[in-house]
Amino acid sequence: MSERRQDYKRHGSRYKARMRAVDILFEAESRDVDPVAIIDDRHKLARDTNPIVAPVAEYTETIINGVAVELDTLDVFLAEHIAETWTLGRLPSVDRAILRVASWEMIYNTDVPVTTAIVEAVEIASQYSGDKSSAYINATLDAMASKVETLRERAANPEAVLAEASESLDDAPVAPWDDSDALDDSDALDDSDEDFESVDAAEVFEAEETVEVSEVAEDSEVSKVSEEKADES
Repeated sequence: MSERRQDYKRHGSRYKARMRAVDILFEAESRDVDPVAIIDDRHKLARDTNPIVAPVAEYTETIINGVAVELDTLDVFLAEHIAETWTLGRLPSVDRAILRVASWEMIYNTDVPVTTAIVEAVEIASQYSGDKSSAYINATLDAMASKVETLRERAANPEAVLAEASESLDDAPVAPWDDSDALDDSDALDDSDEDFESVDAAEVFEAEETVEVSEVAEDSEVSKVSEEKADES
């Protein structure tokens, strides 16, 4: 009975609201739609005579609206605290969703203890993703937690945050497990090979042309010498 009670506390209503927020953010990115529009659709479907979806919890909607409004600022902060061997833009979509939910809670919802936001994000990652994701998400959020007050102050002026972002979020190295763009990388390599070959071909042509001119000049010199010898004779 005590184990069941502990599990209930661990996976209470807010935990479920966070999980559904992650689901919706993941779906929105996969379909390239506004997550707020998905919330509106869920509300309509839940009001049907025979509803096919569960109503959206109030806290889920709060998270989604908050992340949608502050997305650019959140992504800048996440990119700043990402390890050098990772990149936000190339992480699995579900990991991005988890990071965005947790970072929004840490920075914009001061009613939630920072530790709670981190612990529950890692727990969701362990259910939705893998061990590497849990460890990476934990490290990133811990780094943000160490300077959360500074991040909150900066978040009050989002224009300045975006202006300070000097690099694109996709400029950092690829996450170690991510092979989603392997084909693109190989295509890029093919393109660079074509350029390389065309440059080589031009150089070879130019070199051959130079050799031809040299050979013609040499032939002319040989002919001239032969003619002079013939005249002397």
